[in-house]
Amino acid sequence: MNAVALPTCQCQQPNAPLPSVAALQATVARSSVRVLVISVHPDDEALGCAGTILRHRDRGDELHWLIVTQAHPPRWPQAVIDRKAEEVSRAADLYGMKQVTKLGQPTTQLDQVPQGELIGQLAEHVAKVQPEVIYTIHDGDVHTDHRVTFSALTSAVKPFNMQKLGVRRLLSFETLSSTDAAPQLVNRLFIPNVYHDITPYIDKKLAAMAIFDTEQQTPWQPRGDSAIRALARYRGATMAVEYAEAFMLIRECQW
Repeated sequence: MNAVALPTCQCQQPNAPLPSVAALQATVARSSVRVLVISVHPDDEALGCAGTILRHRDRGDELHWLIVTQAHPPRWPQAVIDRKAEEVSRAADLYGMKQVTKLGQPTTQLDQVPQGELIGQLAEHVAKVQPEVIYTIHDGDVHTDHRVTFSALTSAVKPFNMQKLGVRRLLSFETLSSTDAAPQLVNRLFIPNVYHDITPYIDKKLAAMAIFDTEQQTPWQPRGDSAIRALARYRGATMAVEYAEAFMLIRECQW
């Protein structure tokens, strides 16, 4: 019988020298990415991708947060506006955000904003940040503000200008009480095809949502701790981990 040549193992050999700390740090620096999280309302990201944000933070990635809407008087009392601003500041500290930008569009009234204006604002910000990865809300959410923002963003970040904007991946996340509350129509379904293990971050994800105490619900409602944990556990089962967050990959361009 003829001998069969076995493939050479590419694994680290037992007696091979370990890389230096400097080499490891250089590797991390080379692999770090610039990330842009786009929330229509502060707390969208806590529900949809807080665990993923914290993963990026611990990898040393550069995090930017864009908040599209904001409460304004006289519809909202100044005390509520100040409280929400404080919540954003605390959440940004937890997430490790390098920069937080607020577009200041009127919350729950985005459908009254000229679409061209919103597209221009989003395009300008993406061009400034040059993020490799963007996380944002889902097109099929029941909240009108979410649908308006998604439409404007996908107009601002078209495949043929992604290289100019530095964007490689655009993903949408699910937002409890909005994604799940939408009519389950074929063209509006959230169908995840990307999963991130957030098992080490589930408690911090809940802590992030707890910052937005004006938005939390009772444990048996969609924005309650029990539901948030249950969804993360369900998504985790898909990839055989304890907890995960799910995303829809909307666009990816590699060059």
